[in-house]
Amino acid sequence: MPKRRSLLKAFLSGSIAASLLSIFYPIVRFLIPPDKPEASALSVSAGLSEDLAPNSGRIFRFGSQPGLVLRRPDGSLRAYSAMCTHLDCTVQYRADLQHIYCACHEGHYDLNGVPISGPPPRPLEEYSVKEVGGEIIVSKVS
Repeated sequence: MPKRRSLLKAFLSGSIAASLLSIFYPIVRFLIPPDKPEASALSVSAGLSEDLAPNSGRIFRFGSQPGLVLRRPDGSLRAYSAMCTHLDCTVQYRADLQHIYCACHEGHYDLNGVPISGPPPRPLEEYSVKEVGGEIIVSKVS
């Protein structure tokens, strides 16, 4: 009966190996994440200028990250990374408060991206913004 015993050993060994692989593979993938290339574009369109009224903001994609463009109450444009500096939640512009708000942990930023209350430790990353032919163009500041 050695054939039966060796078959049972092989099956049991394979089961243990598969179990260990299913436990450790996600851990290894978490500890060593895949490389995400930086956004290949240095400038993106954030939409039409006429669609952004004074005292309003809009989220847009800047490569793989969200960005926030806002038109201040005085009509000037500003653009920031929309990732909160506390835990990378997405921030938004609150017209009623006239500042940038992170709903995750009650973080508040002024219109210059500087934290004014809550847990954010540093200002939002600022982008340069300009209007070209009725379109809002946002670029990374170098």
